Amino acid sequence: MKQIVGGTLSDDPATLRTNFVSERPASWYSELYKRDGLKGGHVIMLGPGNEAAARGALAAYPGGLHIGGGINRDNARDWLEAGASHVIVTSWVFRNGQLDFHRARTLAAVVGKERLVFDLSCRRRDKDYWVVTDHWQKFTEFKIDPRELNRLANLCAEFLVHAADVEGLRGGVDLELVDQLARWSPIPTTYAGGARSLTDLEEVTRAGQGRIDLTIGSALDIFGGKGVRYADVVEFNRKLAMEKRQ
Repeated sequence: MKQIVGGTLSDDPATLRTNFVSERPASWYSELYKRDGLKGGHVIMLGPGNEAAARGALAAYPGGLHIGGGINRDNARDWLEAGASHVIVTSWVFRNGQLDFHRARTLAAVVGKERLVFDLSCRRRDKDYWVVTDHWQKFTEFKIDPRELNRLANLCAEFLVHAADVEGLRGGVDLELVDQLARWSPIPTTYAGGARSLTDLEEVTRAGQGRIDLTIGSALDIFGGKGVRYADVVEFNRKLAMEKRQ
């Protein structure tokens, strides 16, 4: 299990920068999340050779985790049967810089939109955010805006949006992107990238109007970070859940 600096991910392993490499198996983290009732964590297979570890993680917390990395029409059902609650898909539905709606619809028909998450990880170009594929290195022509999000929302249950320019840097979240997602996304959306403290979680909850979830990675103490205690995040989520029930 690794925590990476997103902008350095490519086919050349020499360029990859990591913040943390765990000595524990992925299943250890799954068991921890299961113990604390945290659902929706992401198991991402970055390249070949990760399938066994991914299956171990899913088996440790059946129905509690999303799986991504190399997911396509042919293997999506297998990963759901292996224990994933949802499959996360990016590159397979983008071809030649364009979103292939036929592929997106086909995938939704195969797994059911309620178990499908589209990864719309993006980078900023000029004033707008554009989805990037192939290890976040290639810009597509899919812009994060209300029209595109509404079109795609009919085919999935959730969006996952990494702010690739700040992913893994622990320099603070991109609140402008969070604000846009809160205003424009018609379905649940998880933002990832740059979180460095519990204050970031509070700010995303506020700026996201309670509609945007935040993924915290490299800053967490269980991933070698010093900015956020895992126990504090669990407590924050428990209090938030109680407030919503009241």
